[in-house]
Amino acid sequence: MWPPPPPPLPALTRAEAEVVDAYLDVLDQLGRINPARGDDTYRGLRAAQALVPLATRLRDALTVMHTRGEHLLHAGTLERAIRVLDGERRATRVAPPRSPRG
Repeated sequence: MWPPPPPPLPALTRAEAEVVDAYLDVLDQLGRINPARGDDTYRGLRAAQALVPLATRLRDALTVMHTRGEHLLHAGTLERAIRVLDGERRATRVAPPRSPRG
């Protein structure tokens, strides 16, 4: 049996979609850097080096929105898009792991 299909993405402008994509890429890289989850300094170093162009991409996407006069973020819409794209699971990698003591 197949899992239920994910809900559809909300309508986003091209700039909003780029912000969401870039944000999730940055989030994924931060999860790879997380020293509480890693076992190798080299892996964290490589992930930190890869973070720079991803953060630049996020900055540029936000700059495009601002330059076009899109000064307000529609947080509810962007939140739905991030949830549909598995942002909650991706964000858990940034946080420290849960303590086994509960």
